[in-house]
Amino acid sequence: MSEQELIPIYVAGVRQMVPPLFTIQRAMEYAGYVLIHNCGCRGGVCGACATEYRLPGDPLIKRGLACQTMVEPGMQLVQIPYYPARRAVFDLEKTEPTAEGLVDLYPELAKCLGCNTCTKVCPQELDVMGYIAAALRGDLKEVRRLSFECILCGTCATHCPQEIPQYQIAMAARRLEGRYLMPPAPMMDKRVEEINNGFYGAELANLKTLSKEELEERWKANQGELKRW
Repeated sequence: MSEQELIPIYVAGVRQMVPPLFTIQRAMEYAGYVLIHNCGCRGGVCGACATEYRLPGDPLIKRGLACQTMVEPGMQLVQIPYYPARRAVFDLEKTEPTAEGLVDLYPELAKCLGCNTCTKVCPQELDVMGYIAAALRGDLKEVRRLSFECILCGTCATHCPQEIPQYQIAMAARRLEGRYLMPPAPMMDKRVEEINNGFYGAELANLKTLSKEELEERWKANQGELKRW
C-alpha cells in the first residue's frame, strides 16, 4: 500500500500512518507495536483490548474493543490497562443469594447514583445500570440475563463516579444464582459419576495419541453430528 493510501491516527499522542480498513489492533501492529498487553482473543470476547478514542471535531470520547473497532482518519486513541477494581473474596456456601448478600460483599453497590454512565461507556452496549438495579432488588436472574454477554473489560468501573465494580458484582450474582437458585442439570450427577469411575479414560487416552490433523477431522465430524440434532 502506498503512503498516499494510508491514514493518520494517534496512538497515545504519537502519529502513525496506517491502512484505512484495519481494526485498531491490526493498525497498531502495522505501525510496529508488539501487543503483549491489551491483546487476547482477537475475537471480541475476552475484554483485554478495551480502548478509548476521540475523532476529529467530536468532543466526546468513545469506547470500543481494539480488535473490533475500525480506525478512522485523525483518530486519537489510548488503550486501557488492567483496572484494579475491588474484587470481593467470599465463601459461596456462606453467602445469601439476596440483595443484602450482594451489598455485604460490595457495599459500594448501595451508592449507585443511577447516572447511567456505566451503560453509556460499555463497549458491548449492555444495560449495565439495569443489572446493577436488578442486583439492588435481589433479582439475580435478571442480573444474569442483562450481564450474560459481559466480557469483564472493566470499562464500566473505570468511569463510575461511585467506583462500583459493576462487572465483579455481576459475576458474584451469577455465581450465587447458579449455586442456589438454578435447578441442577438433569445429567450432571450422572456425568460426574462416570468421570470419577473412569468411564471416559480410554477415549481421553486415545485422543492424546492423535495428531493435530486427526483431531481436526474428529472435531469436524462431531460438528456435523451436532447439526443433525
